[in-house]
Amino acid sequence: MGTVTLVRHGQANSTATDEYSYDRLSPLGFQQAEWLGDWLRDQDEQFDSVLCGTLTRHEQTAAAMGFPDPVTDPRLNELDYFNLSDALEQVHGIPRPDGEGFAEHIPVLMEAWHRAEIMGNESFDAFEARVAAVLQEAAQPGRHVLCVTSGGVIGMILRHLLDLDPRRMAHVLLPIHNTSLHRVHVTPVGPILAGFNATPHLDPADRIHARTHF
Repeated sequence: MGTVTLVRHGQANSTATDEYSYDRLSPLGFQQAEWLGDWLRDQDEQFDSVLCGTLTRHEQTAAAMGFPDPVTDPRLNELDYFNLSDALEQVHGIPRPDGEGFAEHIPVLMEAWHRAEIMGNESFDAFEARVAAVLQEAAQPGRHVLCVTSGGVIGMILRHLLDLDPRRMAHVLLPIHNTSLHRVHVTPVGPILAGFNATPHLDPADRIHARTHF
């Protein structure tokens, strides 16, 4: 049986208002990634290949985990949230929220994007197709693949595996922690979800502060 292990990047610049400013790890993000790398080595986890998106936060996370030379694949890059949220405000008058309002905002955004009422740098269908394609290529019998990516990509993979509608996909991606682990088992009947949002490297009581979503 093969496995695909998905890792969300470490905490990025959560105070940013655009993608460029957001796309770098915070000091805590580097620490989260280092702890995860240590945990994987303690478990003697072995991977046949390591992939990551081309965003700075992906590459920084992989390097801090101890994988300085991953294969980069833009299909693992995050959805275009900032431009999508700007489009949602222009079309429906719904502004991008601060803090807790994100939980109400992202399902509305996903549904509007899915209905093709708004557009960022790609359509919902194009995002879904590229994520499904990279999962299909990674999910090979007998191979163990690590993918460092973003929450939206992980949410889309769960939509693909569990046949989630856009609102339920949004609900699934909301609680995803920085540097969380998500496992897909490759079985004779295809890939199946085997683990979601695990943070064993953050279990010690003195690391509770490091369990972040943003």
